[in-house]
Amino acid sequence: MRAVQDLRTLLRFPGFRRLLTVRLLSQLADGVYQVALAAYVVFSPEKETSPAAIASAMAVLLLPYSLLGPFAGVLLDRWLRRQVLFYGNLLRAALASVTAALVLASVPVWLVFLSALTVTAVNRFVLAGLSAALPRVVDDERLVLANSLSPTAGTLAATLGGGVAFLVRLVVPEGGRHADTLVLVTGAGIYLLSAFASLRMGKELLGPDASEVQPRIRAALASTARGLLAGFRHLGERRPAAYALTAAALMRFCYGALTVTVLMLCRYAWNEGGDADEGLGLLGVAVGLSGLGFFAAAVLSPWGVGRAGVFGWMALSAGVAAVLEPVLGLPFEPVPILIAAFVLGMVTQAAKIATDTVVQTTVDDAYRGRVFSLYDMLYNVAFVGAAGAAAVMLPPDGRSAVLVVGVAVLYAALALALFHVKQAEKSVSPPASPTTP
Repeated sequence: MRAVQDLRTLLRFPGFRRLLTVRLLSQLADGVYQVALAAYVVFSPEKETSPAAIASAMAVLLLPYSLLGPFAGVLLDRWLRRQVLFYGNLLRAALASVTAALVLASVPVWLVFLSALTVTAVNRFVLAGLSAALPRVVDDERLVLANSLSPTAGTLAATLGGGVAFLVRLVVPEGGRHADTLVLVTGAGIYLLSAFASLRMGKELLGPDASEVQPRIRAALASTARGLLAGFRHLGERRPAAYALTAAALMRFCYGALTVTVLMLCRYAWNEGGDADEGLGLLGVAVGLSGLGFFAAAVLSPWGVGRAGVFGWMALSAGVAAVLEPVLGLPFEPVPILIAAFVLGMVTQAAKIATDTVVQTTVDDAYRGRVFSLYDMLYNVAFVGAAGAAAVMLPPDGRSAVLVVGVAVLYAALALALFHVKQAEKSVSPPASPTTP
């Protein structure tokens, strides 16, 4: 098969293999860390969790640094990205250890949130740096395939990290904060491995070009405002990238609203006995099936983009979600909802793969870091906004037909808008910058 041959060729690129290793270890640790926080904040037996509490937690963890995301992008376009990956993961290892110590000491929850907030801040640099560096380690011909494999493999690694966290919790049969502490220490150790894995790449391999590098923090920060304005102007000149970013953010909003719904269903509606571990196990199944959906998107997206184009593939993904999400979601039963987790994981990741490709092929390398940070900001703000909307609409047990139908309508509107963009793209000449597949 052509895809298998291309994949084998892609893995022969030493820079790609090493960058992929850093991503896998980094996002494996993310999965471990996130499950530990979910267990501590949402599934602790002594805590009564509500949709509003989940929305507040997401806002605390994601919103402040997401709003500062473009500033991280400006720095990414001026610092050596290999160094960002090394020091970023090193710092996350230390900060995750601090979170573990706070959980073990049974401090107030807001202190745990504050510690987690610092880990999330560094995460902005690492994930945006991984995406911005990808075109430096593969050729243009295989960029769509690389976008299918690399971010999706990272998401699967995060899902596997959740499984690792569940296994680590088994070491502490009584569960509770001692189990959460052990999981957090495990995550810190994996962050450390990721930091050392980045040292296998040369300092200059991942860019940016030497003319753009400003190793002094003061010099980089002094140019932040000018760099942000230039990045926004550049994005405005690259309409396909702007359209793709908007669509991906809206699909993330849909995914976020349904994520909160599944959290509440696992915590209460499907867990009549109130066993926190049972509820966490159901959530683990949902996350695992969503991860399989990410894998399916990685397999199908190169073919889909090749046949339908980037925006056609995104339109098809949104259309599939618009049809299947209410059919599977409205019964509010475990089996259909778990199938929906697979479907929505697939369509959300398919849209992300397409968006990554549009950004990487239409945005100049000198601006790529800040645009990916803007992308990251939109992604997380959309997720937090979805959690806030879900907090207003969801009852305590998570069953809300209004929310499910509303999300389906938004998916349908996105499908129509993306199809219109696809048709409009056909009627104009290709831009001077590299075209999408």
